[in-house]
Amino acid sequence: MKSSKLDGYKLEEILHKTIRAIDQSKEQIFEIAEDARSEKENLLRKLEALREETKKVIDEVDQLEARYRRARTNLADVSRNFKLYTESDIQKAYEEANQLQIDLLMAREREANLKILRNELQMRLKNINVTIERAEVVATQIGVVSDYLTGDIIKMSEAVESAQYKQMFGLKIIQAQEEERKRVAREIHDGPAQSMANVVLRTEIAERFMNVKQMDQAIQELKDLKFMVRQSLADVRKIIFDLRPMALDDLGLFPTLRKYIQEMAKRDNLDIDLSLAGRERRLPSGMEVAIFRLVQEALNNVVKHAQATKAVVKVEFQSGQIEVSVKDNGIGFDEEEQEKQKEGHFGLMGMKERVDLLEGDLEIQSIKNKGTTIKIRVPVNESGEISDGSENEN
Repeated sequence: MKSSKLDGYKLEEILHKTIRAIDQSKEQIFEIAEDARSEKENLLRKLEALREETKKVIDEVDQLEARYRRARTNLADVSRNFKLYTESDIQKAYEEANQLQIDLLMAREREANLKILRNELQMRLKNINVTIERAEVVATQIGVVSDYLTGDIIKMSEAVESAQYKQMFGLKIIQAQEEERKRVAREIHDGPAQSMANVVLRTEIAERFMNVKQMDQAIQELKDLKFMVRQSLADVRKIIFDLRPMALDDLGLFPTLRKYIQEMAKRDNLDIDLSLAGRERRLPSGMEVAIFRLVQEALNNVVKHAQATKAVVKVEFQSGQIEVSVKDNGIGFDEEEQEKQKEGHFGLMGMKERVDLLEGDLEIQSIKNKGTTIKIRVPVNESGEISDGSENEN
């Protein structure tokens, strides 16, 4: 019996030491996460400063390009009418065009170097975010173990269940992110990347024509080149809009939805009506992004699954809340069957998660062969802030 008691004491001592070690490890992980967050803020500041500098250099490149074009035009005029100009005027026109070309090349090189530095900072920021996410996951897991060892079984069970759900949902989010990255990569590869390759080829062709003094052919190549660059710019702007519609920051929710719906209706050959009720007002930036993404996901579901010919989107600013509805005339689905097969409806799961974060309500009504209606209600204070307990979450 003595031996048994001694073993019990030893076991208790080991458990206490284990708990202390786990708590110390948890504190160290929190410190790592905080250091990573500080580094993230520092990188964000550097990235913002770099973006400002890059914008200035881009403006400088644009100005130099305009001046260089004028100088080339002047040089061409002098060359054609050289009898009307002195040798000094001809030399001056040539030197001015040559100097502007050198300045333009140097400015473009600075722009390229700034973009490389920007990409490096963005990669570091991405790695910092991964570190923070991993630290939070490990801290959560250690917390679960600590709770278990201290006998808080109920709390541990809830934490494990939450962790499992978050892990499952997190994996789905990662999968969706990877699919989005693949889509963006395909769009860039098939659009701007191909166009840039053609730009290089057309530039070489134009250069050859100019070398052999076939200016008409060179001018035609340059016109084709200008068209291709404009098309590439339009493709890039579309990709940027799909990733993060900047119009949200400048114009707000409803104008951004109008622009998105116009492009989507044209792209997917879907008749989409958009209407506004109530007095339109600006909402917090994060809230506008969340509601925009909810409408975007709902319309994507219409295109992918509903086989609909028409959709109706309504945005209503009410007293104390905003209500958004998306209705289609598609094939619909059985709601009870959908509840049994949650994994096949990750889009709806993701929408529910977003609405829950906004402390709102999501209502889905669907009838087979008659269509689906999705209603989203989110509480908003008259000041435009998210209502109730959102501030207490921080």
